[in-house]
Amino acid sequence: MGNADSKLHFRKAVVQLTTKTQPVEASDDVFWDQFWVDSSATAQDVFALVPAAEIRAVREESPSNLATLCYKAVERLVRGADSGCPSEKERQTVLNCTRLLTRILPYIFEDADWRGFFWSTIPGRAGHLDCDVDDEGRPLAESLLLAIADLLFCPDFTIQSHKKNSPDTADDIRAIDSCEYIWEAGVGFAQAPPLNYVHDLNRTELLKLLLTCFSEAMYLPPSAENKVLNPWISFFCSTDNRHALPLFTSLLNVVCAYDPVGYGIPYNHLLFSDYREQLVEQAVQILIVTLEHEAGSAASAALQALDPSTCPSAEEEQEPGGPDNLFVNYLSRIHREEDLSFVLKGLARLLNNPLIQTYLPRSTKKIQFHQELLILFWKFCDFNKKFLFFVLKSSDVLDMLIPILFYLNDARADQSRLGLMHIGVFILLLLSGERNFGVRLNKPYALRVPMDIAVFTGTHADLLIVIFHKIISSGHQRLQPLFDCLLTIIVNISPYLKSLSMVAANKLLHLLEAFSTPWFLFSSPQNHHLVFFLLEVCNNIIQYQFDGNFNLVYSIIRKRNVFHQLANLPSDTASIQRALQKKKRTGISRTNSVENESMEGSRPAVPAEPGTLKASLEATPGIDKITEKSQVSQDGTMITVPHSDSPHTSKSSIAAGASDSESERDHEVNRAQSESARSRLSSVSSTAAWSANSDWVSLWKAKLPLQTIMRLLQVLVPQVEKICIDKGLTDESEILKFLQHGTLVGLLPVPHPILIRKYQANAGTAMWFRTYIWGVIYLRNVDPPIWYDTDIRLFEIQRI
Repeated sequence: MGNADSKLHFRKAVVQLTTKTQPVEASDDVFWDQFWVDSSATAQDVFALVPAAEIRAVREESPSNLATLCYKAVERLVRGADSGCPSEKERQTVLNCTRLLTRILPYIFEDADWRGFFWSTIPGRAGHLDCDVDDEGRPLAESLLLAIADLLFCPDFTIQSHKKNSPDTADDIRAIDSCEYIWEAGVGFAQAPPLNYVHDLNRTELLKLLLTCFSEAMYLPPSAENKVLNPWISFFCSTDNRHALPLFTSLLNVVCAYDPVGYGIPYNHLLFSDYREQLVEQAVQILIVTLEHEAGSAASAALQALDPSTCPSAEEEQEPGGPDNLFVNYLSRIHREEDLSFVLKGLARLLNNPLIQTYLPRSTKKIQFHQELLILFWKFCDFNKKFLFFVLKSSDVLDMLIPILFYLNDARADQSRLGLMHIGVFILLLLSGERNFGVRLNKPYALRVPMDIAVFTGTHADLLIVIFHKIISSGHQRLQPLFDCLLTIIVNISPYLKSLSMVAANKLLHLLEAFSTPWFLFSSPQNHHLVFFLLEVCNNIIQYQFDGNFNLVYSIIRKRNVFHQLANLPSDTASIQRALQKKKRTGISRTNSVENESMEGSRPAVPAEPGTLKASLEATPGIDKITEKSQVSQDGTMITVPHSDSPHTSKSSIAAGASDSESERDHEVNRAQSESARSRLSSVSSTAAWSANSDWVSLWKAKLPLQTIMRLLQVLVPQVEKICIDKGLTDESEILKFLQHGTLVGLLPVPHPILIRKYQANAGTAMWFRTYIWGVIYLRNVDPPIWYDTDIRLFEIQRI
């Protein structure tokens, strides 16, 4: 009954607030204390008892009362942080204020006139929020953020007190060194504090409020030119927050140390509640949001990553141009091998969790926050080059590759998981820009994670190609903008692939066959780029890895008509029109692809259930906008290839001896990319107005890099035909044996330089990530539904 009475009392206070037409004095503690002193309403109760319509009504009709409510709630949090919450009653008051502010803040943010409220000081009141004289002019937002930070390191509330005995000897919250109270062992901290589920629950509630504070970004429309920093994140991640380092370390260690399987007891997740999982979810969301907002410090962070010194003091971190984002700064400075290993192993363990197979159905816990983990891994690779090198220096990178490929394959038919497809592809694009990634892919693939793909025996490279083929050939239509990225990844790794399986070789040739049909080439201004990418893959493997790739060579010989038809592609107007009349509805032919049986235990990729919610995404920039070309020199170093639209540059490089595809490919791409980019960014109507013409076809057809392949066919086809006639062969194994021991040394054109397209961030990708991250957070926080039914402007919530 007590709890019911408490909720009734709280509801009456809310009704009083919404019906009062006159301002209630801030000094009327009897009235305001009703909201937090005697209440024991849970977060879910608060959301039910404080309806959205009533918050908006107070905001419009009694703005001074809403302002006072916010101010008084922050004041109580500050008081709790100052006192250290020594009593259970004070801790409950802090939690009640936390829940109330989490409920109200989104309605402050959705109204442009209210957005500045927390950044103003309240005359005559600000001085009461903090004991320090220096803080008298502090905006309400800063007082709130500092109070949350203090409360996250509050003994016996969110951390284990090091002092025992009576309350008189309790830790002074202002005096404690929070670096000694990091929540979990891991990076920079060796001791594992005992698990305390009450502390975990309290941390989770405070982190929810912190995430809500940061969510002002959701209420601003997307704009690549939007340089305005999120003031909440800027302040919280600045030197003003004395807990920045221990909190960053606590969040990171809690995530990377988490093991959802526990002791391995079957069905253990059904027997007891895992409070740590809720904390881990909030922690990883806080990390990706604060790291998304790098405040221009990523470039300096990348340089700092090369500095082997330990974490600097706050004074050292202050940049002349303004405060740096300390979370990005700390992440970029992690350099010890044991710390890098801890992060990588933790992320790999969690990402592989849904792949764990057991004989008992649903006996192991499956986590749901894999998208947030992928974003965190992306941030580590992007901001900490030592981490990226560490990931790639051993086969450990494959522990990340397999779950990424699993998620890509599983989500390919589900439009609600389009963002997941993008982040997975972006990670692989980033990794593929490094030589070591291609080299690691040659390791045999022995793990048999059930996926609905063709059964094959081969390497991790084969797995990647087979899954990419599946995405392209059987994914939903909205994946088509990713085709360029998928093929760019294959191009980047192709010079290092020692031996493709027959299954993977056939998949590549099937893609080339499908993309080189005349109706497909002529139906869009950028479709021919896909053919250029696939020809480049073939050329790289023939020129640099011919010896072990007899399966691919055999597939090329079998499909030689595809290359002859490309070389003789008609470019006259009548032929173009005839080809377009044959245009099929689907973007790629699914015929001629021998699909073997799927792996045992796999389930097919399925579309989203009708009614599934999804957040809209910004358009992704074209591949030419998110990559920069680097040429691999003979000593293995990378030389950036300057962007140029001038045909003269290309001609001079041809004269310099790059006789096959690459310089010509550059010339073609540079000439056509501006047209391609315009078509991607233009409206549907203008794209529809575009039509292929003879001059356009002739321009890129002349640049098709077919010379190496044609020379291979010219040499090998007569030899293979002669063997078949002389020996009466009908079995391909004999032909493969011949090709395996054959050589083309001295017969092929001079090898072209290896060209790698490395991921390059820009304003367009930054805005894409912002909308994706906040869209994920919106959809994942449904209990309670913090942002539901508020006026979000960064993205749209749509039903499938």
